[in-house]
Amino acid sequence: MDKDTKFNIFSLQGKMKVLHMSWIAFFITFVVWFNHAPLLGAIKDSLGLTASQAKTLLILNVALTIPARIIIGMLTDKFGPRRVYSALLFTCAFPCFMFAFSTTFEMAALSRLLLGFIGAGFVIGIRMVSEWFPHNELGTAEGIYGGWGNFGSAAASFTLPVLALWIGGDDGWRYAIASTGVICIFWSFVYYNTVSDTPKGSTYFRPKNIGGMEVTSKGDFAFLIVMKLPMYFALALLTWKLSPNGVSLISETAAVLAYVGLVLLFVIDTYKAYDVNREIFVKPVPEIQRYKFKQVAVLNILYFATFGSELAVISMLPLFFAETFGLSAVVAGMVASAYAFMNLMSRPGGGLISDKFGRKRTLLILTAGLAVGYFVMSLIDATWPVWVAVVAAMACSFFVQAGEGAVFAVVPLIKRRLTGQIAGMTGAYGNVGAVTYLTIFSMVEPSTFFLVIAATAVLGFATLLLMEEPSGHMAEVREDGSVELIKVS
Repeated sequence: MDKDTKFNIFSLQGKMKVLHMSWIAFFITFVVWFNHAPLLGAIKDSLGLTASQAKTLLILNVALTIPARIIIGMLTDKFGPRRVYSALLFTCAFPCFMFAFSTTFEMAALSRLLLGFIGAGFVIGIRMVSEWFPHNELGTAEGIYGGWGNFGSAAASFTLPVLALWIGGDDGWRYAIASTGVICIFWSFVYYNTVSDTPKGSTYFRPKNIGGMEVTSKGDFAFLIVMKLPMYFALALLTWKLSPNGVSLISETAAVLAYVGLVLLFVIDTYKAYDVNREIFVKPVPEIQRYKFKQVAVLNILYFATFGSELAVISMLPLFFAETFGLSAVVAGMVASAYAFMNLMSRPGGGLISDKFGRKRTLLILTAGLAVGYFVMSLIDATWPVWVAVVAAMACSFFVQAGEGAVFAVVPLIKRRLTGQIAGMTGAYGNVGAVTYLTIFSMVEPSTFFLVIAATAVLGFATLLLMEEPSGHMAEVREDGSVELIKVS
């Protein structure tokens, strides 16, 4: 069976081919998701945008990613990662073209909002990789997928301005952005024709129902509903930012309608979850088929603190270094981009350490390092030598990104048929974290901002003590009613 072949990063056969094809797909989604950021100056001039309109585009770009990750996770579990990834790449090329050839702010705003969906691509590959790699290689494989794919945003910031200059003229930025859409369409066909959902002879386990996450006890059902709330609060926070209280993109009436819509959506979502889990209120789930939702909740909180803080810090770090040390924008940008470079090694490193030394122990050490790292960053001021501040930021980023790798080393070991949904919810919490931290950042000094992140890392450490080390097997029921035991340790 393919899972038993050697882990060789330079191989393009079997499971390694699937890993390489998947991280490239994820890389492309991140290039497209952040293709506007390095060209914002040219876009602003070309469309005649105000500073607040340009900032609004950045907010809209991440707005829909929270629900998108939940929805894409469900679709992945139901229809398989090969079809869903290919469809996502193909579909999202069109809002990318729409943005490239926008002539008004409204058109640009709508296309950026829709492009939030491409930020959900990450979830699909988590399930794909989990199907192809055994438990003792899973952390490393997921880390490579996440770390190398994540680098797409940094690659966009290096290459797209150069491409726009090479094309030249006032519309250089348009063709540079449109080229990423072309790559998207190309890779959707390549991916569809070169990978399969599972190795030959393996079963792809699907959830019984689509529309809500399955849980296996009444207590876990209540826990699931509680854990949905922060996602709705984050969307309400985004609405507030877009309302007259923030950047005034939408009217007060529209904001009120959005709040009402979110409340209704939560009610519908809760009913759907009940509908999917109706049976647990009538008869208990057999012990062998159970899983503990608290495992998911702990990973949600940890990803809030790790990926949430990474997204927020990447947004503010260039300006922080420029203002604190009087660096030019170019130098400050290069210093901050080193943070993104760390992803290439740190995230796979976190997965590898998790594979070798145990899931819970690794997360405890990395979360403690995260708290200390952000506490040290809160102390940075103009009296520090720049190189010491850079080393502090790099050390902190190692714990952040290795922590992300270690979180997603555990995600596929909870319940195989729900891996897409668990990854979707955990991934969404990363975006909830980013929205929360960036909102806090807009209200406080950078030192307080770093201390808030350190405090949430301490909270993450405390909840982590409740997590159980994945051990033994997880059970899945085949269509013929027989049970398959999947090794997790």
